[in-house]
Amino acid sequence: MDRFRMIFQYFQSNSESVMNGICGLLALASVKMYTSFDFNCPCLPKYNMAYGLGIMCLPPMALFLCGLILNRQSLVMLEEWKRPTGGRKKDLAIIRYMCSSIMQRAMIAPVIWIIVTLLDGKCFVCAFSSSVDPEKFVGFANITPTQTQLLLSKVPCKDDELMKNNPARKAISRYLKCWSQGLGWSVLLILIVVAFLARSLRPCFNQAAFLQTRYWSNYIDIEQKIFDETCCEHARDFAHKCILHFFESMQQEIKLRRFNAPTEEADGGEGEEDHLLGITDQEQMNELLKSWYYSKPALDTNRCLKGSLSHREGTKMCLP
Repeated sequence: MDRFRMIFQYFQSNSESVMNGICGLLALASVKMYTSFDFNCPCLPKYNMAYGLGIMCLPPMALFLCGLILNRQSLVMLEEWKRPTGGRKKDLAIIRYMCSSIMQRAMIAPVIWIIVTLLDGKCFVCAFSSSVDPEKFVGFANITPTQTQLLLSKVPCKDDELMKNNPARKAISRYLKCWSQGLGWSVLLILIVVAFLARSLRPCFNQAAFLQTRYWSNYIDIEQKIFDETCCEHARDFAHKCILHFFESMQQEIKLRRFNAPTEEADGGEGEEDHLLGITDQEQMNELLKSWYYSKPALDTNRCLKGSLSHREGTKMCLP
């Protein structure tokens, strides 16, 4: 149990590892979905291209949206972009860095889906069988253009009676699969070259600016996590205090159900009061949350210390 707790705490503190793991799972899910998908081309002139391109494009769009939804940094980036300036100025370089990181992770599963479909070739054959030039293949002589289009649309369906014994079906299918696999390998090669150049040329640019944007993007993510955890802890203590006050108001019934001695309760009350940081009613908490949103504290610990000393009679929180 302790081992699972340590693993959970590691992933909770390592958002980058979590996001990489989610991207890997989405990539594996995309491959599994395609291999288990029952592909049935309609083999009709007006519907083949729509069906084939739809299978190639619509699932990647859904996987891309899933990648954006599952990545918690998407919400953090949007909040940082839309928040009021307050005591902390916005840095567009940090927002661009976060957006680039989010997009790169979200694009992994869709790209894998497209590459797998191109290497397999079924979708490509279904989509473009009606676009092939029939003069390049035998078996289409002495027939009208309408019949030619009908026969070409039947190429993906090897069990269809019209094309079952036609020698042109296998030739057209091989021709389109060669194009599909060529495009698939080309896309894969381009992505590998782009990734190699991005890794190799990074030292040629300003590393100080890159380290700064990476540091502050991580800071924004961690700050939001700690703020959420602190709010949850404060809400729990606040609720505990309110419930205790409710039960203490029923003196006749609560005396029979007390679990702790009076001295221990007094000590616990003082500890809870300190843990609540002086915030003892709903209006104070609402004002504090509003102040956090509209006027986040400046990134200066000395300024935060002065602010906390000057406001220790109020909320005891650093405000700019």
